[in-house]
Amino acid sequence: MKSVIICDMEGVIQEINKGALELFGYNKDELIGKKRVSIFSPGEIVIQNVLGWLEKANKEGKSLIKTNFIKKDGSQFNAEILITPNFANGKDQEQTGYCGITKEIKEEVNIPINFTTKIFKGIAITRGGFTLASILPMVIVAVLLNQMNSLSIINAIISIIGIISVHIFGNLYNDYFDVKSGTDEVNNEYFNVGDKSLMLRGAQISGGSRAIELGLITLKKTKNLGNIMLLIASFCIISLSINIYLETNSFKNILGIIVIGFLGSFLAYFYTAKPLRLSARKGLGEIVIFLTFGPLLTLGSLFAMSNTPLDITFYTLKDFILIGIPLGLLTTNILFINQFPDYLADKKSDKINLVVLFGKKFSRWIYLLNLMLIFFSTFYFIKEIHRFVPQFNNNIFYISFSIIFLYGLYIFSGLFKYYDSRKLINYNIHTIYYQIIFCIGLILTFYI
Repeated sequence: MKSVIICDMEGVIQEINKGALELFGYNKDELIGKKRVSIFSPGEIVIQNVLGWLEKANKEGKSLIKTNFIKKDGSQFNAEILITPNFANGKDQEQTGYCGITKEIKEEVNIPINFTTKIFKGIAITRGGFTLASILPMVIVAVLLNQMNSLSIINAIISIIGIISVHIFGNLYNDYFDVKSGTDEVNNEYFNVGDKSLMLRGAQISGGSRAIELGLITLKKTKNLGNIMLLIASFCIISLSINIYLETNSFKNILGIIVIGFLGSFLAYFYTAKPLRLSARKGLGEIVIFLTFGPLLTLGSLFAMSNTPLDITFYTLKDFILIGIPLGLLTTNILFINQFPDYLADKKSDKINLVVLFGKKFSRWIYLLNLMLIFFSTFYFIKEIHRFVPQFNNNIFYISFSIIFLYGLYIFSGLFKYYDSRKLINYNIHTIYYQIIFCIGLILTFYI
């Protein structure tokens, strides 16, 4: 008997026959509506080939492939699979998914994994693409310091490497603890971009990286890699401290980066780690994300990148706290909209974030509130900025940010309409774009 599996457009298994259960070694209750067909293939093959196979099936009506599959017990076998588009309501209606007909073959099948795939594998494991949420605010701080003739290029480079390391450390440990706690196991609603975005193609944007589930890395290696990232970050702090002292002949900036660096690492670890598990404590996780990707990040960048000693007073630090507010809220909104598809899994695992606390319907307004706060705080910051950046172009700012604000309202309208639908994924993607465009727009206003 041949294996027949029908899945929806996101790979969630809808129907499966007896032949498939026997071939892969699962029970029906383990799969229907719970797992995605990606669990049947080696992770590297999923990253490299699956989207291409689906695109061929859509274009030509079918895709016949010889590949490797994985059984429940972890053993691999060679197989031939015929993938066809599925139209549950007739071919003249919208496509509803795919049908895969598989048979085991004796022929040896070797699918070479190219170098690009190995790079994407690393990005998938670490969720490296999300480090832009750390890098872009640091670039903005660097631009401000450059306008003030206070930027240390060497320290800026070391700082960015250090922050990337801390960010990846947090990502890896978040995955580690979410898998250990069972949060990822019960999450069947997570979003994968698939082919919906060229820039984010195949990216996992909610429900963790799923790297362990796909076999890209083991739980133990996830923890070990996280520890390596923390060591790299620590080395960066030591290097920064030495260079800062050589440039400023002062310990003031060093004290700032040590305190903020420790606090950032602490929050990154205990965001999902027990006993604190900050992400599960009635909105405290959102506050942590706001602080770590906002005021703490911009202040830490100021101490790290400045080539002059800083007085640790509110007046001295005020402007960099102010710019941290909208930047932190931008990242918070990415986290926040990604909580909508994870709602049921988070609720089951007692992960009480704001969406779980207030419900999907009411939580839409929190996204809008954050959006409004982003712009009010940005405009307040711009009023203050003329003290040290007199050449700042107000006209460019007001024109560009009016357009960006309208873009934000467009995203909110999508969230408002599709908050309980799989169509929301398009607006999750746009929220990521929004942060990038906002930051780039702000940077450009300093130079145009």
